[in-house]
Amino acid sequence: MRRNILPKFIAWRFYFVIAFILMIVMGLIVRLIDLTLLKKNFLRDQGDARAVRVVDVPAFRGMMTDRRGAALAISTSVYSVWVNPKEFSENKKIVRTLSRLMNVPVETILSSIQKAKIKNREFLYLKRGLAPEIGKKIKQLSLHGMYLQQEYKRFYPEADIAAHVVGFTNTDDRGSEGLELAYDNWLAGTPGKEMIVKDRLGRVISNLKTIQTQKPGQNISLSIDNRIQYVAYRELMDGVQKNKAQSGSVVVLDIKTGEILAMVNQPSFNPNNRAGVNKENFRNRAVTDTFEPGSTIKTFSITSALDSGKYKMDTIIDTRPGWLRVGHNLVRDEHTTGLLTVARILQISSNVGITKIILSLPANQLWNVLQKIGFGETTEINFPGERSGLLPKRNVWSPFALATLSFGYGMSATPLQLAHAYAILANDGIKIPLSLLKIEKAPEGVQVINKDVSQQMMRMLETVVSTKDASGFPARIQGYRIAGKTGTARIVGLHGYEKHRHVSSFVGIAPASHPRIVIAVVVNDPAGKEYYGGLVSAPIFKKIMESTLRILNIPPDEVTTAS
Repeated sequence: MRRNILPKFIAWRFYFVIAFILMIVMGLIVRLIDLTLLKKNFLRDQGDARAVRVVDVPAFRGMMTDRRGAALAISTSVYSVWVNPKEFSENKKIVRTLSRLMNVPVETILSSIQKAKIKNREFLYLKRGLAPEIGKKIKQLSLHGMYLQQEYKRFYPEADIAAHVVGFTNTDDRGSEGLELAYDNWLAGTPGKEMIVKDRLGRVISNLKTIQTQKPGQNISLSIDNRIQYVAYRELMDGVQKNKAQSGSVVVLDIKTGEILAMVNQPSFNPNNRAGVNKENFRNRAVTDTFEPGSTIKTFSITSALDSGKYKMDTIIDTRPGWLRVGHNLVRDEHTTGLLTVARILQISSNVGITKIILSLPANQLWNVLQKIGFGETTEINFPGERSGLLPKRNVWSPFALATLSFGYGMSATPLQLAHAYAILANDGIKIPLSLLKIEKAPEGVQVINKDVSQQMMRMLETVVSTKDASGFPARIQGYRIAGKTGTARIVGLHGYEKHRHVSSFVGIAPASHPRIVIAVVVNDPAGKEYYGGLVSAPIFKKIMESTLRILNIPPDEVTTAS
């Protein structure tokens, strides 16, 4: 009986094993069908999620040129080096090689990698903006855990000469200052997108397809003439240093088109190498810094007087004894002058004469003229950080507030606003918009000052430069008739106006017979022997204007003899 049971037991185990194997095989077949048919798309997506990536392809940033096509900002191809700290070998020999190629201290590399490891990061830039030849040498090292990516870096051929106008981009090649920021969307273009395959170490195996083609940025042609820009920069720098001034600005305008041919400031900076630069130097002071314009506003005080119809160029004003009490305050002239014509008051910049004229007119007469010209509002040139200045409007003007406004105190303006105001006078009283972009056709303007009044003002401004004892005599240029006005204003300190600190300015127009160019020069806080606008800013104007007239091939007009 036991003999019959044993074979049956063996047979049962055999069939059990066979059944078990068949179950396993069936399970594998079912699983295979599940993976290859039912879950095919899911698994493929999961695999792609680990190996396939969509990466951005940087767009080529548009070029910025001056009005003649000279490059002011261009993009060059560079490489950035990054590592996965979890994979990168910290072999000292390797790190020393990288240190030498990237010009980064060994300690800095190791310290950065250690900090990234502590934070469990898988991405760390070691150096950005490397030249292509350096990038190729690093790529040849084929180091595990280290990768290169191609990018674009901005280069500025004119360096500090055009820095304040052009501005600069950040490490991601996006506009950060100046026109790079103002027109960033126009210049930047649209990045492309590519689908790539990476292995488990993050290395690119292949490019599958282009999802979106990159669109390069648009080029921009500025109104700036780099020849005039260079001259203005050179002469301003020389003038600021000679007069031991804190800062300075120059604006050069084309009267007929409203184009800004040059805009420079001191101190400046090199946008190609900003390491260690004081950020205060990044400001375009010609549009961001305001100042009390002083006697340059007397031009518009007399404009308002002529416009009222009450005064003419030869109207006599008694300025004796050289001072005038206005309320509880005194208005003084540098010298006792006596009986003066309106034209002579402008020539010698008489505070008493201007005050007597303005106080005899309706209270809002001067304010209305200044407001129509554009003081107290931005010029709308689309420059980041442009200031509007200050032109206060009072319901009731006190005599002294009106008096101080008449000679440029109690208000503020930028150098660009001041240049624009004189350009209006030179353009027969027509106000046209300013532009930092090159334009093909002069825009339509608005008549804001009577044409006859503007022409009378031009004749008076010409005598400010052509008359020997007038304040603007140092600005005269042989062969050309020059019109202009000086300004000297005290700087406000913690305890009011400081006696020995000034803003010196000069705004000039040439040629006076057929006005084409306006140049405004503002020098802040000169600490040398001189501080009057006629002695500090007028000589700078003269040198810049001489070169500008020559560069633009503007012929001399009738020569006037100094009287």
